[in-house]
Amino acid sequence: MQSDFTLSCCSTVDLPYTYLEQRNIPILFYTYTVDDVEYVDDMGRNPEALPQFYRLLASGKQPKTAGLSIGAYAEFFERQLQKGDLLHVAFTSGQSGSVFNAQAAAKLVREKYPERRLVVVDSLCSSSGYGMLVDSAADLRDRGCSLQETEQWLLENRKTVHHQFFSTDLTHYRRSGRISGAAAAVGAILNLCPIMRLNDAGRIIAYDKVRGKRRAVERTLDVMAQHAQNGTQYDDKCFICHSNCPEDAERLRDGVEARFPRLAGRVRIFEIGTIIAAHCGPGTVAVFFHGDERPKMESNE
Repeated sequence: MQSDFTLSCCSTVDLPYTYLEQRNIPILFYTYTVDDVEYVDDMGRNPEALPQFYRLLASGKQPKTAGLSIGAYAEFFERQLQKGDLLHVAFTSGQSGSVFNAQAAAKLVREKYPERRLVVVDSLCSSSGYGMLVDSAADLRDRGCSLQETEQWLLENRKTVHHQFFSTDLTHYRRSGRISGAAAAVGAILNLCPIMRLNDAGRIIAYDKVRGKRRAVERTLDVMAQHAQNGTQYDDKCFICHSNCPEDAERLRDGVEARFPRLAGRVRIFEIGTIIAAHCGPGTVAVFFHGDERPKMESNE
């Protein structure tokens, strides 16, 4: 029997809007701007939104993203509290300060609705890894777990959702200033793929690089086997997402399903949304799974 609280999140979960709607999870949408025009993180509602976004990137445009304001959170929280208690899972503080605005808004709104319970949890997760954490919390809610029980599970498990990813296109990293033009040129010549993951604070760490997509997939699978619960006998959820490179995502999915035969159903593939893609550009592939606690790790670059 489903619990009597609302579970909500932000659009940076990078799951389809229709899926979250079916799971009864309200969403607060991020936005981005290009040439002073504001666009909403679409989450697949308009099938032309992502192709248009990548055309803007290809033309050399640099989208600008911003955190959600205290006012936006307060308005969203008030709407949800009219239905009952609320548990909001926020985008990682390791990549955005929005969660601090969410916490400030929650403090203000609680004063107006003292009879309601309003909890904000920092996911320490990003993209479809954030989505997988929220999806698992929805499973608990649907099994009848209370808001307090679900909150406790989130706090105990948010650092065990692994985010393992690689990039096959350094163009946007150069444009956004994340790597130098010289480094991007060398990387392109040598066909280098940076290997990255999130650390325990939800920050992106580049810790290795390999030559070519095949080795990038192999390295990703090796790391997953090292950190997944029960190693290659892992039997929980696995999500993959990509930024405009579906063939690479399918190649990784095939490798995961071959290496981990006891998965809970097929690996699900999602598209990286516009907010995350504004920072990584095209050519990024990520896999998400439950494992040991993510390490504290600094870049060796």
